[in-house]
Amino acid sequence: MTSIVDGAIGRARMVLAILICAVIAGTVTYVKLPKEADPDIPIPFVVITVPLAGVTPEDAERLLVRPIEQEIQSIEGLKTFNGYGSEGAGTLLLEFEIDVDVDQAVLDVKDKVDLAKRFFPQDAREPVIQEFNASQFPVMVVNLYGEAPVRGLNDIAEKLQDKLERNAGILEARIQGQREDVLEIVIDPAMLETYNISYQEIYNIVSSNNQLVPAGEIDTGDGSFAVKVPGLIRTAEDALNLPIKRTENAVVTLQDVAEIRRTYKDATGYATFNGKPAMLIEVVKRSGANVLDTANFVRDTIAEEQKTWPATVRATITSDTSEQIGNQLGQLQSSIVTAVLLVMIIVVAALGWRSALLVGISIPASFVMAFLLLGTFGFTINMMVMFGMVIAVGILVDGAIVVTEYADRKMAEGLERKDAYAMAGKRMFWPVVSSTLTTLAAFVPFLFWNSMPGKFMAYLPLTLICVLTASLVMALIFLPVLGSVMGARPEGTDADLAALAADADPEQATGWLGTYVRLVKSLIARPWMVSGVAIGSVILIFMWFGSSGHRSEFFLDIEPEQAFVFVQAQGALSAEEEKELVQRAERAIADIDGVESISSRSGSSGGSGGVSFDGANDQPLDTIGRLLLDLATADGTHDGRKTLEAVRARLLQVPGLKFQIQARE
Repeated sequence: MTSIVDGAIGRARMVLAILICAVIAGTVTYVKLPKEADPDIPIPFVVITVPLAGVTPEDAERLLVRPIEQEIQSIEGLKTFNGYGSEGAGTLLLEFEIDVDVDQAVLDVKDKVDLAKRFFPQDAREPVIQEFNASQFPVMVVNLYGEAPVRGLNDIAEKLQDKLERNAGILEARIQGQREDVLEIVIDPAMLETYNISYQEIYNIVSSNNQLVPAGEIDTGDGSFAVKVPGLIRTAEDALNLPIKRTENAVVTLQDVAEIRRTYKDATGYATFNGKPAMLIEVVKRSGANVLDTANFVRDTIAEEQKTWPATVRATITSDTSEQIGNQLGQLQSSIVTAVLLVMIIVVAALGWRSALLVGISIPASFVMAFLLLGTFGFTINMMVMFGMVIAVGILVDGAIVVTEYADRKMAEGLERKDAYAMAGKRMFWPVVSSTLTTLAAFVPFLFWNSMPGKFMAYLPLTLICVLTASLVMALIFLPVLGSVMGARPEGTDADLAALAADADPEQATGWLGTYVRLVKSLIARPWMVSGVAIGSVILIFMWFGSSGHRSEFFLDIEPEQAFVFVQAQGALSAEEEKELVQRAERAIADIDGVESISSRSGSSGGSGGVSFDGANDQPLDTIGRLLLDLATADGTHDGRKTLEAVRARLLQVPGLKFQIQARE
């Protein structure tokens, strides 16, 4: 280490050039690093859904769930599984061990489900197998709503979806609440009787004609090409002119015996925003994309497209995770600026402005070099990285202060600044390294926490390792070089400078330094008493904490910014009945102060209970719809908890309504 410090100081210009390049590279890396809300960690959960139209919850559990349960028990790495039946489907939630390869687990599940399919009813549809993937959750939701025809909203949503998915950072823009376009054929029974045509004949003719017929290939000698007979029904005219029967005098077409009109498939669910019909576009960013850039692109695209929309159609963005990321980055930058100012004020008071400037430079320089390391390891800037950065603000300056103070003391003894900072870098190497390793030792156990929360929390010690490693290099290499160039003899009285000397009497110091020295000397003279007081204080604190009934929580109960209201009901309800129940709940809470907006889904849009992929935790069974409430907490005048209490009280007044509320921080 001695030769490294001496070599660095002897090549000051080269080392300073390396420092400048590292700072620039770290700054560029910080700007380009993907920014997201939560770390992208593997989630060892797999969901199996087997749809079967008209099946009851009891029959779904018996006919769909149990055959799968019998087959999947032998899958390697399976930890637990839960199955349940609901109206129209059977669902299973499988949890695997944290170190299991999720991709391989999905393949194993598919193999077992294929074995169980032989026990399913013939009308059961193909099972849907999904793995949980944090990157598949939407980063924001675009609500299209207003007084407009369904076809108009459909066209606007599809056009906006196409524009959004052209962006390289957007993986998918999913439309929720969209009605499927169909051609409806209304057959006239009297005309069928007139032409002596049966319903089965019409069904067979329409089915056999709506397909692409391959007709082989032709070899021309110079090559070959495929021949096909187009028979797909693409327009209403194709259906109208479809020949049904040939008589002696004419050909009977479909339009002769039926009325054909363009309409929509019967709705199985509805979506609204603030009580108005709506379509939701869930924007899913591509893995590794910058959520801030993605959000800005979505806002710019909506603003541009909105110029061509009818005046009655509007778009509102909800569940925007980019706001949270932006706030966290702003808080980090504010924390860094505040830390630099506070440290410089304290160091100026103790050592002078030049020493304060050296210590102040080390804080942002350590951060940008840490971002360079994070980018090298393929990290993203997320909530846990931000948390680690904020923790590191208060501890990364320790090494810089120790080195600077030691160099100042040596300069007070008469050494030149170059020799003083060289000696400081060499003499303080092991004290600074050992203190940093001691700090990291408290966080290293997180790296060996083999669970999903452990994978989530692992970003914290990894971030601290990067930041404190950068601060070590800064304090022991770059700071001595900077000090050898711009350091100066500490300012102060002759008595203070004399007290800093190694062979001086510390009790001769004046002011706060002298008071502190005399207090420490008196405590050293009474080691047993001081040790007893310290040990006794620790024991009393633990005894008080254990007897005071403090609760333990994994995450703090912070003020919610959003909440889900799950509306529940039993029985074979129609889509309209489910819609009415959900809207009844929406109308009851629409005028509550503190609720900014309400987006609702009912029927198939609301979900049949169980697992949700739109940000909610496990949905309760018998869920026929849900409300997503955006709470007005940003202005500081509303309390999210009190708002939810008002929501609960209002919903309890609705006769016959069964519901559950799930807060979302």
